[in-house]
Parts: sequence; C-alpha cells; structure tokens
Amino acid sequence: MLRWSRWAELRRRLRAATAGQEGSAALEFIAVGIVLLVPLVYLVVALGAIQGQAMGAEAGARHLARAVATAADAGTATDRADAVLSAVVTEYGMDADAVELSLRCRPARAQCPSAGAMLVVTIRTRVTLPLVPAVLGLERIASVPVEASSAQKVSRFWGSG
Repeated sequence: MLRWSRWAELRRRLRAATAGQEGSAALEFIAVGIVLLVPLVYLVVALGAIQGQAMGAEAGARHLARAVATAADAGTATDRADAVLSAVVTEYGMDADAVELSLRCRPARAQCPSAGAMLVVTIRTRVTLPLVPAVLGLERIASVPVEASSAQKVSRFWGSG
C-alpha cells in the first residue's frame, strides 16, 4: 500500500509540473522544422544552380572544341565558335559577361589551331549564389568559380580548304 501511494504522489506531481503545456510540442516541432528546412532548401537551390552552370561550362567546352577542331579554316572556326558559345550561354542561362574562353594547342605552335595539333578549350565562369543582393560587392564574394576543359585533335585538313 505504501508503494501505491508513492506512485500516485509521483503522478500527481508530474501532472502539476506539465499543466498548461498541451500543444507546445507541436509548436516546437514546427519552429525547429522551419529553422532546419529553410537552410536545407537554400542548399538544394544553390547546388542546383552550381550544377547547372557546371554542366553548361562542360557542354560549351566540349562543343566548342569539336566545332573549332573540325572547321576548315580560321574564319569558319570563329563563326562556329561564336554560334556555339552564344547557344550554350542562352541554353544554360549563363551570364555572358562572366564567361571566359581560352584556346590553346599542344604542342604549342605559332598558330593555334593548326593541323594535327591537340586543341584544348577551357571555359571559366562564376555562379552567383541565389538571393545574394548586389550590394557592396556581395555578389562577387558569394559566387562559386566553375571551370571546364575539353581536348580535341584538330583535323589534319585544317587550313586546306
């Protein structure tokens, strides 16, 4: 009997201590859920933007290398490169002012591209993170550099036609 009265006393004290807290667990769950969910959603959006730009840079480098390497001469190569670069920038939503393009040949020669050389095309750009205001240079600080390269052997008929 002594044990039962002690158990009843403990239950009464516990009820008194938790009185008025009905529903607070749901509110705490919602508050903590929002605090954890907002950064998670931002992370997914930011990584998606970075991945999209990385895919654009990789596709641009690959297509530019192929277009220039298979061209017959420098004029055709320039026209093809301009068309491919503008198409990639438009398709992937890249900032045209932020895209840097470099062409180099291996082995290094006086004229690049040249017949039989290995053409290496590199595209560099920066991805500004979403929701970063363009104030005080924050868009430059909160940006991620993206770079992609592609190599293609130049046609042995380069410049012959």
